[in-house]
Amino acid sequence: MNNLYINFISKNLGVFPWQVEHCIELFEDGSTIPFVSRYRKERTGGLDEVQVTEIKHYFQKFDDLEKRKSVVIKSIDEQDKLTDELKKEIESCLDSNKLEDIYLPFKPKRKTKASMAKAKGLEPLAEKIFKLGLKDCQIEAESFINDNVKNSEDALSGARDIIAEWISETPKIREDLRNEYLKRAKISSKPQKGNEAEDASKYRNYFDFSGNISNIPSHRLLAILRGVKEGQLSVKLEVDSDYSQNIIKRRVIPNGYVVSKSNLEQMEMAIEDSYKRLLNPSIENETLRLAKEKADLESVKVFGENLTALLLAPPIGQKRVLALDPGFRTGCKLVCLDSQGALLHNDTIYPHPPVNDKINAIKKISNLVESYKIEIIAIGDGTASRETEAFIKKVPLPKGIQVFSVSEDGASIYSASPVAREEFPNYDVTVRGAISIGRRVMDPLAELVKIDPKSLGVGQYQHDIDQSLLKDMLDNTVVSCVNRVGVNLNTASKHLLSYVSGIGPSIAKNIVDYRNEKGVFKSRLELLKVRRLGEKVFEQCAGFLRIPDAVNPLDNSAVHPERYELVEKMARDINRSVSEIIKEESKRKELDIKKYVSQDVGLPTLNDIVEELAKPGRDPRQTPKVLEFASDVQTIEDLKIGMVIPGIVTNITNFGAFVDIGIKQDGLIHISQMADKYISNPSEVVKLQQHVSVRVIEVDLMRGRVQLSLKQG
Repeated sequence: MNNLYINFISKNLGVFPWQVEHCIELFEDGSTIPFVSRYRKERTGGLDEVQVTEIKHYFQKFDDLEKRKSVVIKSIDEQDKLTDELKKEIESCLDSNKLEDIYLPFKPKRKTKASMAKAKGLEPLAEKIFKLGLKDCQIEAESFINDNVKNSEDALSGARDIIAEWISETPKIREDLRNEYLKRAKISSKPQKGNEAEDASKYRNYFDFSGNISNIPSHRLLAILRGVKEGQLSVKLEVDSDYSQNIIKRRVIPNGYVVSKSNLEQMEMAIEDSYKRLLNPSIENETLRLAKEKADLESVKVFGENLTALLLAPPIGQKRVLALDPGFRTGCKLVCLDSQGALLHNDTIYPHPPVNDKINAIKKISNLVESYKIEIIAIGDGTASRETEAFIKKVPLPKGIQVFSVSEDGASIYSASPVAREEFPNYDVTVRGAISIGRRVMDPLAELVKIDPKSLGVGQYQHDIDQSLLKDMLDNTVVSCVNRVGVNLNTASKHLLSYVSGIGPSIAKNIVDYRNEKGVFKSRLELLKVRRLGEKVFEQCAGFLRIPDAVNPLDNSAVHPERYELVEKMARDINRSVSEIIKEESKRKELDIKKYVSQDVGLPTLNDIVEELAKPGRDPRQTPKVLEFASDVQTIEDLKIGMVIPGIVTNITNFGAFVDIGIKQDGLIHISQMADKYISNPSEVVKLQQHVSVRVIEVDLMRGRVQLSLKQG
């Protein structure tokens, strides 16, 4: 990548050019973001994962821009219009909008008013008027009358059409107007004709809406644009037309330049026509597109933060689980899972109406808990969840069994997916759904990677934003979470393995096939025997894979195999084994890591190694907590204004957070109800899956909506 882009990235991110350059070299060599940020700190100057991710984003963006420049240069060159100056201007461009502005005059067009006027031979007249040198345009126009030009007014009209197009294709004018619209334009929305009935529309809040495009909240813009798409709303940008035309005038008629009245009149008419017919519609669309791109980025960021919190939710770990997928008429599907998540038993109980077979249900639960030595009970949080939880609490259970409410979002998607059919081909969707609920409480990350993140219920207008942008963000988020936690090489599914740095679906399948054929991996080096897993893939993935019972204890740590020899030398230098310095803190304190700084290994890597030796294979996730919903709140009708009740945060958006309070409807804490001081982002106050105590401030039974507050009142 050339220095133009490197310097831009460096300035924007506040890092040194050499850091950017080294990152890009690593990307071009096939390195992944997790690998670069964790194991190449000396090359990058210790850039963290967020900075490395941003550099890769710019790298891909400028790579696409460079390809577009090649297309533009080739097109202009084929028209024999490419000058050295123009080529230099294109090559120095850093913005795709500016590049398209430069290309616009050379872009192949369909028939326009200007092209028809040029065909009539009126371009010389347009040039004379545009150069501001005519004393009497009417007289000059008469010399252009011919069979195709009826009179002088016809000639002047055609000349103005040509000038209007020239003005609309002037990059500086477009840039000036674009900046002005982005700063000052107001976006307004109204109901489409026939959709004015406020009570009948979910968009009634936008039937008479107006706000600045520069600071409209992303959720509002996306809601308006969705309303437009669904034919419920109409939208337009409101700007000062006179001020905008003056911006153009200052560009085409230099300040203080003496122009005849006749020439000035023609130019002012051309400016007005260019603005109203060509520039305003074009710049308005561009402004809405740019505002939409900004809103998309904000929404994707929120989605990424929520997904991270969901994937890194605390795991129960390897416990024997009884999981229930609650239901009324169809009963509660239950499964018993061993500590590895394998299905041991499945059944159905009917403790609720219309069957009400509570006695048999209690007997089944008691017998299964005893027979399969159940340690945890997981209950899906959908229909009949609270009723099932209340029923379970009446069952005499052994002391120490914890009962968890587990999100069902995406469970039905998983249960009908090819992944679920492959895992459990002999069971129906209800059994698979219950298995997913049980496995989620054991290890949310390992289970949720099998489900499209868009099905997990943690997004904001996810179907309205750029799907390519969303996919990239979600894929990067999943990869980041998986590699941050690390993966057990001998128990991970191929779906989890596929997100490990450098692996992907194909090699993940080969790893599982090798494991099934040869048995468990005894060392990381054995990975090199897996089909198509070569030295490069090994370099990228090895540090993120764990082997808990390996002969070499470093195989169960985040220490990369390329540093094993260094760690062994460190241990030998104090006459200890690697196992000893892992087990005993006093031995690690004997290490003087500064002695091991070299051209290849610096203090950042050495500090990481010592930190990892202290807690090899440590799971960065916290321990889960059981949430008890208010026992006297079962439905929305039970809520009273002022009531303070417990809940769990299920989704965070730019306008607030949704909280499960144990009824069918999640309540909303609007951003204004989160803190006594002003906050710009709800994630400053709450996190996904956080347990909170909320106050009920409004209950709308008609619409089934609950407004909550974190304020004390």
